[in-house]
Amino acid sequence: MSDQPQPLVQHLIELRDRLLRMLLAVLIIFLGLFYFANEIYTFVAAPLEKFLPPNASMIATDVTSPFFAPFKLTLFASVVAAIPYLLYQLWGFVAPALYNNERRFALPLLCASVSLFYAGMAFAYFVVFPLVFGFFTSVGPANVTVMTDISLYLNFVLKLFFAFGLAFQIPVATVLMITMGITSSASLAGKRPYIVVSCFVVGMLLTPPDIISQSLLAIPMWLLFESGVLVGRMVEKRHKPQS
Repeated sequence: MSDQPQPLVQHLIELRDRLLRMLLAVLIIFLGLFYFANEIYTFVAAPLEKFLPPNASMIATDVTSPFFAPFKLTLFASVVAAIPYLLYQLWGFVAPALYNNERRFALPLLCASVSLFYAGMAFAYFVVFPLVFGFFTSVGPANVTVMTDISLYLNFVLKLFFAFGLAFQIPVATVLMITMGITSSASLAGKRPYIVVSCFVVGMLLTPPDIISQSLLAIPMWLLFESGVLVGRMVEKRHKPQS
């Protein structure tokens, strides 16, 4: 294998090929899942439907919603399911430019990032959704029947999926900053009060305007920050020069 740098055109060709593979992977998964689009939507809607009164159901206020809401959700599910392969293609493009020690460090972080993103989505579905929907459906006036539009519900849950998936990246970002020397575990620990306040501000911006969903995002963010500082402290000890 030659160590000569490849011309820019070859890099662009390789990037194009990898992007096409990524699009093809998403398309293949989408075609496999589209037959089950309604079942996928039913699964995602289950946390809300469980709290609806017997005479209530989800509705479609737009003629196209019964088709496009499951379509949009299936496309989102296809991209999420393809994330490991998408990152594998990106890794194959970037890895040759990294040093061996950088590869050994980046690959575990990449795997941890994917796992934490999935964990964030699972936390939103199994923990946050039941609490939020249970609260919302119980505090309304007695003469108001809850009948949520399927498109609005989908936009709501996708926003929370993204919010919690990204929030669970905090340990990776924290360890990365410590390892790169941008900051230190001691410095981050000293800024803990500001970090806690920032978590609640981010929770307020990324979630619906209620204290429950804001707290359910802010508190895990703070705990994930603490775990990132802990791992970063271990990394610092490992790379500390021996006297």
